[in-house]
Amino acid sequence: MMLIETFADRAAEPGDSVVLRFETRCKSRLRAKLASGEICGLFLPRGTVLRGGDRLLASDGRIVEVVAASEALMEVVSEDPLALARVAYHLGNRHVAVELQPGRLRFGADHVLGEMVRGLGLPVAEIEAPFEPEGGAYGAHPHPHGHSSDGEGHGPRIHDHFVGR
Repeated sequence: MMLIETFADRAAEPGDSVVLRFETRCKSRLRAKLASGEICGLFLPRGTVLRGGDRLLASDGRIVEVVAASEALMEVVSEDPLALARVAYHLGNRHVAVELQPGRLRFGADHVLGEMVRGLGLPVAEIEAPFEPEGGAYGAHPHPHGHSSDGEGHGPRIHDHFVGR
Protein backbone atom coordinates (compact mmCIF):
# COMPACT_ATOMS: atom_id res chain seq x y z
CA MET A 1 0.00 0.00 0.00
CA MET A 2 1.33 3.42 -0.98
CA LEU A 3 1.68 5.98 1.83
CA ILE A 4 1.01 9.70 1.66
CA GLU A 5 2.39 11.82 4.49
CA THR A 6 3.03 15.30 3.08
CA PHE A 7 1.80 18.02 0.77
CA ALA A 8 3.23 18.85 -2.64
CA ASP A 9 3.26 22.16 -4.49
CA ARG A 10 -0.25 22.98 -5.81
CA ALA A 11 1.33 23.74 -9.20
CA ALA A 12 2.81 20.23 -9.48
CA GLU A 13 1.34 18.06 -12.23
CA PRO A 14 -0.66 15.20 -10.64
CA GLY A 15 -0.10 11.60 -11.67
CA ASP A 16 -3.22 10.33 -9.90
CA SER A 17 -6.18 11.63 -7.92
CA VAL A 18 -8.33 10.77 -4.94
CA VAL A 19 -11.99 11.84 -4.70
CA LEU A 20 -13.14 12.49 -1.12
CA ARG A 21 -16.21 13.94 0.61
CA PHE A 22 -15.61 16.86 2.98
CA GLU A 23 -16.14 14.69 6.08
CA THR A 24 -13.36 12.37 4.91
CA ARG A 25 -11.06 15.27 3.95
CA CYS A 26 -11.05 16.29 7.65
CA LYS A 27 -9.44 13.03 8.77
CA SER A 28 -5.70 12.84 9.26
CA ARG A 29 -5.55 9.05 9.05
CA LEU A 30 -7.47 7.15 6.42
CA ARG A 31 -7.34 4.49 3.77
CA ALA A 32 -8.50 5.62 0.34
CA LYS A 33 -8.77 4.37 -3.23
CA LEU A 34 -7.05 6.42 -5.92
CA ALA A 35 -8.62 6.98 -9.36
CA SER A 36 -6.11 4.40 -10.68
CA GLY A 37 -7.67 1.82 -8.35
CA GLU A 38 -4.64 1.65 -6.08
CA ILE A 39 -5.18 1.77 -2.31
CA CYS A 40 -3.26 4.37 -0.34
CA GLY A 41 -2.91 5.29 3.30
CA LEU A 42 -3.00 8.96 4.28
CA PHE A 43 -1.06 9.88 7.42
CA LEU A 44 -1.25 13.67 7.63
CA PRO A 45 -0.72 16.04 10.57
CA ARG A 46 -3.64 16.11 12.99
CA GLY A 47 -6.06 18.92 12.25
CA THR A 48 -5.33 18.86 8.51
CA VAL A 49 -8.28 19.66 6.27
CA LEU A 50 -7.73 18.67 2.66
CA ARG A 51 -9.22 20.98 0.04
CA GLY A 52 -10.10 20.28 -3.57
CA GLY A 53 -7.01 21.01 -5.66
CA ASP A 54 -4.51 20.19 -2.91
CA ARG A 55 -1.58 18.09 -4.08
CA LEU A 56 -0.07 15.32 -1.97
CA LEU A 57 3.30 13.61 -2.33
CA ALA A 58 3.11 9.82 -2.31
CA SER A 59 5.89 7.57 -0.99
CA ASP A 60 6.68 6.51 -4.57
CA GLY A 61 7.16 10.14 -5.66
CA ARG A 62 3.83 10.45 -7.44
CA ILE A 63 1.77 13.61 -7.02
CA VAL A 64 -1.85 12.90 -6.05
CA GLU A 65 -4.53 15.55 -6.52
CA VAL A 66 -7.36 15.84 -3.99
CA VAL A 67 -10.75 16.16 -5.68
CA ALA A 68 -13.74 17.33 -3.63
CA ALA A 69 -16.55 14.83 -4.22
CA SER A 70 -20.08 15.97 -4.96
CA GLU A 71 -22.35 15.50 -2.00
CA ALA A 72 -25.90 16.29 -0.88
CA LEU A 73 -26.08 19.94 0.15
CA MET A 74 -28.62 22.65 0.81
CA GLU A 75 -28.10 25.98 -0.90
CA VAL A 76 -29.55 29.33 0.11
CA VAL A 77 -29.49 32.13 -2.48
CA SER A 78 -30.42 35.73 -1.77
CA GLU A 79 -29.55 39.24 -2.91
CA ASP A 80 -30.13 40.42 0.67
CA PRO A 81 -26.75 40.26 2.47
CA LEU A 82 -28.38 40.83 5.89
CA ALA A 83 -30.71 37.86 5.37
CA LEU A 84 -27.76 35.65 4.36
CA ALA A 85 -25.74 36.89 7.35
CA ARG A 86 -28.66 36.04 9.64
CA VAL A 87 -28.82 32.50 8.23
CA ALA A 88 -25.02 32.11 8.51
CA TYR A 89 -25.20 33.30 12.13
CA HIS A 90 -27.90 30.77 13.07
CA LEU A 91 -26.10 27.92 11.28
CA GLY A 92 -22.79 28.88 12.91
CA ASN A 93 -24.50 29.06 16.29
CA ARG A 94 -25.33 25.37 15.74
CA HIS A 95 -21.71 24.63 14.73
CA VAL A 96 -22.74 23.75 11.18
CA ALA A 97 -20.04 23.85 8.52
CA VAL A 98 -21.00 26.54 5.98
CA GLU A 99 -19.58 27.35 2.55
CA LEU A 100 -19.87 31.04 1.72
CA GLN A 101 -20.08 32.36 -1.83
CA PRO A 102 -21.23 35.74 -3.14
CA GLY A 103 -25.03 35.84 -2.74
CA ARG A 104 -25.29 32.25 -1.50
CA LEU A 105 -24.30 29.78 1.18
CA ARG A 106 -24.25 26.02 1.35
CA PHE A 107 -24.38 23.45 4.12
CA GLY A 108 -24.78 19.69 4.43
CA ALA A 109 -28.28 18.45 3.61
CA ASP A 110 -30.41 18.38 6.76
CA HIS A 111 -34.17 18.81 6.64
CA VAL A 112 -34.36 20.36 10.13
CA LEU A 113 -31.79 23.02 9.22
CA GLY A 114 -33.58 23.58 5.92
CA GLU A 115 -36.82 24.29 7.78
CA MET A 116 -34.98 26.67 10.12
CA VAL A 117 -33.67 28.62 7.10
CA ARG A 118 -37.14 28.71 5.53
CA GLY A 119 -38.46 30.00 8.86
CA LEU A 120 -35.93 32.83 8.56
CA GLY A 121 -37.58 33.77 5.26
CA LEU A 122 -35.20 32.37 2.65
CA PRO A 123 -35.72 29.56 0.14
CA VAL A 124 -33.55 26.45 0.30
CA ALA A 125 -32.68 24.20 -2.64
CA GLU A 126 -31.29 20.68 -2.39
CA ILE A 127 -28.26 20.28 -4.65
CA GLU A 128 -25.34 17.94 -5.35
CA ALA A 129 -21.98 19.74 -5.44
CA PRO A 130 -18.46 19.64 -4.00
CA PHE A 131 -18.43 21.12 -0.47
CA GLU A 132 -15.70 23.55 0.62
CA PRO A 133 -16.89 25.15 3.88
CA GLU A 134 -15.10 27.91 5.76
CA GLY A 135 -12.31 26.64 7.99
CA GLY A 136 -12.88 28.88 10.98
CA ALA A 137 -10.98 31.88 12.23
CA TYR A 138 -8.47 29.94 14.31
CA GLY A 139 -7.88 26.77 12.29
CA ALA A 140 -4.47 26.55 10.66
CA HIS A 141 -4.02 24.33 7.63
CA PRO A 142 -0.65 23.30 6.22
CA HIS A 143 -0.68 24.62 2.70
CA PRO A 144 2.22 24.19 0.29
CA HIS A 145 3.69 26.99 -1.77
CA GLY A 146 6.25 26.83 -4.53
CA HIS A 147 8.70 29.07 -2.70
CA SER A 148 11.09 28.89 0.18
CA SER A 149 11.59 31.33 3.00
CA ASP A 150 15.08 32.17 1.74
CA GLY A 151 13.72 33.28 -1.63
CA GLU A 152 15.98 30.83 -3.45
CA GLY A 153 13.10 28.66 -4.70
CA HIS A 154 14.44 25.37 -3.32
CA GLY A 155 11.12 23.66 -3.82
CA PRO A 156 7.90 23.61 -1.84
CA ARG A 157 7.80 24.22 1.86
CA ILE A 158 4.83 23.87 4.11
CA HIS A 159 3.62 26.96 5.93
CA ASP A 160 0.64 27.35 8.23
CA HIS A 161 -2.10 29.57 6.84
CA PHE A 162 -5.69 30.06 7.86
CA VAL A 163 -7.90 27.51 6.15
CA GLY A 164 -10.11 30.06 4.37
CA ARG A 165 -7.89 30.55 1.35
